[in-house]
Amino acid sequence: MTRIISRVAGQGAYLPERVLTNAEISTFVDTSDEWIQARTGIRERHVAADGETTADLGHAAALAALADAGCGVDDIDLIVVATTTPDLVFPSTAALIQNKLDMRHGAAFDVQAVCSGFVYALAVTDGLLKGGVFERALVIGAETMSRILNWEDRTTCVLFGDGAGAWVLERAKGGKAGLVGYDLRSEGRYSGLLKTTGGVSSTQSSGVLTMEGPAVFKHAVTKISNSMERLIEREKIAIEEIDWFVPHQANQRILEGVADKLKISRDKVISTVAQHGNTSAASVPLAFHQAVNDGRIKRGDLCLLEALGGGLTWGSALVRF
Repeated sequence: MTRIISRVAGQGAYLPERVLTNAEISTFVDTSDEWIQARTGIRERHVAADGETTADLGHAAALAALADAGCGVDDIDLIVVATTTPDLVFPSTAALIQNKLDMRHGAAFDVQAVCSGFVYALAVTDGLLKGGVFERALVIGAETMSRILNWEDRTTCVLFGDGAGAWVLERAKGGKAGLVGYDLRSEGRYSGLLKTTGGVSSTQSSGVLTMEGPAVFKHAVTKISNSMERLIEREKIAIEEIDWFVPHQANQRILEGVADKLKISRDKVISTVAQHGNTSAASVPLAFHQAVNDGRIKRGDLCLLEALGGGLTWGSALVRF
């Protein structure tokens, strides 16, 4: 029986034009470039312009991914968007992007797992493609995290940025390239560690982001490492076979902590946290895009993706590009 896989046909990304540096933040918050870099590794982040929405960012990334895949909107029959900062409560950001693409067929919906969203979206899309329900999908991680920050809280406002990344996944028969496997987890008892202060049902507002940083750091290193260990053991892959480690870009110390715990060479770690900050569900595809563009990740490379976000949610995915 021929094995069905979800192959990465193309990928793309988009970052807002405005760059917000640590030095600029230090003009209105009690912080400094040295303080931020020492604790997070972040130097700057991109911030969406007034009137520029998550759907706008996701649409631009989608167009880049379609161009990279050499296909058009008519070739896509599914859009899955991972976001925690949607344009509207409803309709979904995916539906808004579908309209921006002038796509009049197929299906579109959002996935909400905060920073783990893109990994979750890959898993959901993989199941739908392998099940034969759809043939080719746009999987998008897009965020405007700047819209839910308290810009007076130096412990959180320095961490996040805006951006979007997208993949074209297609159903294919045979071959080795594609989504190899994934591991997804969540634990709602830790929901208070990383959350917003509001919501439609509770406060009729979005509120602002709050985080217990040290606790999240501790959970991130342990839970992400455990997820990746489960995944590579299940898929019978040795850690030495991994060509590139593409983590969620939350904090440089977390990236290095996870790599060291699993004995992954730091030379194999793709890090864009210095330039992008934490772009939540967009961070993994943004980092992947940069590494493809600069020639590090090549076709045939085996990549290990991971993320942890509010929920707490976390997960990992193995992809042979």
